[in-house]
Amino acid sequence: MYGVCRRYIHNQTDAEDVLISGFYRVFAHLPGFEGKGSLEGWIRKIMVNEALMFIRRQKAQKNLTWQELDDSFQPASFQKTDSNLHHTDLLQLLHHLPPGYRTVFNLYAIEGYSHEEIAQTMQISVNTSKSQLLKARRMLQKLIEEPV
Repeated sequence: MYGVCRRYIHNQTDAEDVLISGFYRVFAHLPGFEGKGSLEGWIRKIMVNEALMFIRRQKAQKNLTWQELDDSFQPASFQKTDSNLHHTDLLQLLHHLPPGYRTVFNLYAIEGYSHEEIAQTMQISVNTSKSQLLKARRMLQKLIEEPV
């Protein structure tokens, strides 16, 4: 579950805090788990929601919009050792995305949320969700093709 948190939260310490608060929520609501589906899936959903709540709190504290966060993109250096992209390389690249792009990409491409669900969860429009995903994919392609 730490890996789930790290996909959304760039800072290791913050990701650990999200993980701890997520497991607190898991254990507090464990009696409410009805067994309709996998326990892992239920826990994963809680971790994703905790990460999203953390991102929303950070956004509110900084008083920034998603677009302002996305415009602050500054890629760090990335070295690709061979022509095959490993999952660890992709996870590294995800951390180079601005928070808005990274969050939408994770929710859509990895967690399987629809744009409508993303829009509702992140309190953005469906078109913003689609736009963020498109921009995230383009940025990832650019980072893969021409590492800085």
